[in-house]
Amino acid sequence: MSESPSMTASPDPRRWWILAVMLTAEIMDLLDSTIVNVAGPSLKRDLGATPSQLQWIIGGYALALGSGLVLGGRLGDRFGRRQMFLFGVVAFTISSLLCAIAPTNAWLITFRLIEGFTAAMLLPQGFGLIRQAFPEEEFAKAFAVFGPVFGLGGILGPIIGGFIIQANLFGIGWRNVFLVNIPIGIVAAALAWKMLPRTTGDATVRIDGLAAIIMAGASGLLVLPLIQGQQAGWPLWTWLCFLASAIGFAGFVLRNRMVAASGGSPLVDPSIFSNRSYAIGLGGLALFFAGFTGVYLVITLYLQIGQHYSASGAALGNIPIALGTALGGMVSGAVLADKLGRKVLQIGAVAQILGTALLLVGLRDVTHFHLLQLVLGMVVSGFGTGLVVAALFDTIISAIEDRAVGSASGVLSAVQSIASSVGVAAFGTAFFARATVGDPTAGFQHALWIQIALVSVFFLVTYALPRHKHDSSMASTEHANSTASTPSA
Repeated sequence: MSESPSMTASPDPRRWWILAVMLTAEIMDLLDSTIVNVAGPSLKRDLGATPSQLQWIIGGYALALGSGLVLGGRLGDRFGRRQMFLFGVVAFTISSLLCAIAPTNAWLITFRLIEGFTAAMLLPQGFGLIRQAFPEEEFAKAFAVFGPVFGLGGILGPIIGGFIIQANLFGIGWRNVFLVNIPIGIVAAALAWKMLPRTTGDATVRIDGLAAIIMAGASGLLVLPLIQGQQAGWPLWTWLCFLASAIGFAGFVLRNRMVAASGGSPLVDPSIFSNRSYAIGLGGLALFFAGFTGVYLVITLYLQIGQHYSASGAALGNIPIALGTALGGMVSGAVLADKLGRKVLQIGAVAQILGTALLLVGLRDVTHFHLLQLVLGMVVSGFGTGLVVAALFDTIISAIEDRAVGSASGVLSAVQSIASSVGVAAFGTAFFARATVGDPTAGFQHALWIQIALVSVFFLVTYALPRHKHDSSMASTEHANSTASTPSA
């Protein structure tokens, strides 16, 4: 059995380099999941992409990522986190190249799905490697860096993408947003080869392929009607998909419990859901990521489609959100999260609701629209986002026992990605429902009301979380001790 960080005699001297490698991979994923947001008009012009195809190109990545993350985490347990990280980063780089040379929308959607799945092999290894490298007393410091970078990276994607498209290097337009991953991927692979510890996997772990298929199918059945439903007029099959998705997720949970009860190796350790802080935190995470990922996509679409901004103009329009998110993330991760506990999540939620209300005020009259009408709302909303991202991940991860970090981090990342995909589909549908009939402002407003509803529910959910993250850590330890002391049948 491998040692937990708290039992290690001395911390890994390369631990900050390991963190840098993980951050590089995370930034690569965050950029790729959001950098395409500003490419909508270019894809429509060059490939004739329809609104539903745009949502597949943007949201399909997150869908494939979310569907494969649990499997990726389990493969890391089986074959070793270093090996799976290296495989994932190389495969991700190659699939990014394939996206860049895609000749049609159908091929681009296919390659985006492949790209998302390769990212699923890469990302789950991060939390486990960081958990192994850092002693318990330094874990909060590591995450204080991780949180702000995570929050800011997702917002900077559209900004970078806008300038890349506007520069039009080599005359290939939107294809450059995928080519940018290649040098980043090469650097990440080189750093990983040099810095990541050479550990072996657990050969006793068995991969439950049926559970992985059920997870992927349930995720696809959830997102498919959200993307195609509006265009199809919400026929019966869309509602049957939602029902089948719910049955699929329930079947996934049941399958894992059955495998665990029979002494096998479940794809997800069922015991992680018995931790109240972790389970409730996952629900809050889903609400939060569906909301902020979706609404920030709509802001970019509105500036380009509704107000005819160029790609670089829409990119500059995202800077207020980026600045607010960076500031909120730094304040939360470095200062507030440890001192205020769940109050930081509540303050962040209130800030997001206030920021969204200010955006609605700014949209009351767009006859002579200027970006200044939205700047204050974007800054305040971004600040709230930064506060929540850093503190929420820290709260959830602190509830995880060392023995279950592979399963727990895989599920955590999967929920985040699937929720982001749902947010892209739902908010995109709300926006295009009005934009396609000539009223993009109303589409933007409808999306903002959805955002207020989601964040309001998230605010209520935070009251079910522990007041401070160490409360969940103590509860997790007590649960583990009681389990260990209970005699087996």
